[in-house]
Amino acid sequence: MGSTEVYHGGDLQEAEALFGRPEAGWLDLSTGINPEPYPNTNTRDTSWRHLPQTASMETLLHAARHYYRVPESAGIVAAAGSQAILQLLPALLDGCAISIVGPTYAEHAKLWTEHGHQVTTVGTLSNAGAADVLILVNPNNPDGRTIHPDALYEFAETRLKKGGFVVVDEAFADLDPAVGILPRLQNEPILSIRSFGKFFGLPGLRLGFAAGAPNLISAIRQRLGPWAVSGPALEIGARALADRAWIERARERLEARADALDSVLTGAGLTVIGGTALYRLIEHNDAAAFFDRLGRAGIFVRRFQERPERLRFGVPGSARDLRRLKEILT
Repeated sequence: MGSTEVYHGGDLQEAEALFGRPEAGWLDLSTGINPEPYPNTNTRDTSWRHLPQTASMETLLHAARHYYRVPESAGIVAAAGSQAILQLLPALLDGCAISIVGPTYAEHAKLWTEHGHQVTTVGTLSNAGAADVLILVNPNNPDGRTIHPDALYEFAETRLKKGGFVVVDEAFADLDPAVGILPRLQNEPILSIRSFGKFFGLPGLRLGFAAGAPNLISAIRQRLGPWAVSGPALEIGARALADRAWIERARERLEARADALDSVLTGAGLTVIGGTALYRLIEHNDAAAFFDRLGRAGIFVRRFQERPERLRFGVPGSARDLRRLKEILT
């Protein structure tokens, strides 16, 4: 089947193709990534010189199980980024009816469609009907909408077709642990996909997790094969996931940054319609003009070709960056 191109944030080559290279350098606000990354990224030489070790993987998964509060009855597996898990999921089943609660992260519909599944996008969970697979992003990207875990449990138990499962992309759930579906998971056919790089600010490390129904985790692990995660990612990931003090500070700082960003956006006459503490979504009739003005000033934000009245702003990483944004907007 043909491939549908999906546009993502963070592509400064695209920014320079549109606006050239700014003298002051780019302020990239087109992603939803923590601008203050986890700092303790030193690694042992052996992490680079040896194949990834089983003991290191076990240490990482133990830290991840504790951090995500994964019950012992559920399985967990690590991969080189959550995208790697999303890529292989559609190959686990043949010819399924897929309901995606959207609009949302476009890769989900793209990947399942390319594998020959019948994909339907619905606006709400109540409109999903009976499905072989229900997919949703919680909190949603880009509008930050959340669905209570109880509603997902009920759907999995009453409305899924036999043998189906619910996929919950929880890439931004680190910001509000109450949103996470894993802690109360028992034997429901539910799979949570977790991203490490966004909240911890290290997307280049390429680390992600799937947790939930043991049979699904086993199938994913088999597809991933040996050495699915690099040695440095195993070491840094285990350390970061166990650093409770840094995690709590990061949540507090991101909330403060999101509040400060809201003040700048609303002060410029932009309406904030949603988001998380890592990004804010605005709506304005002249959003395209704002995108152009910002780009020409070296500030790259996320636009949406299908919704030209919307822009997404990642949180600036410093007071200086916030002032730069404010000066251009006002």
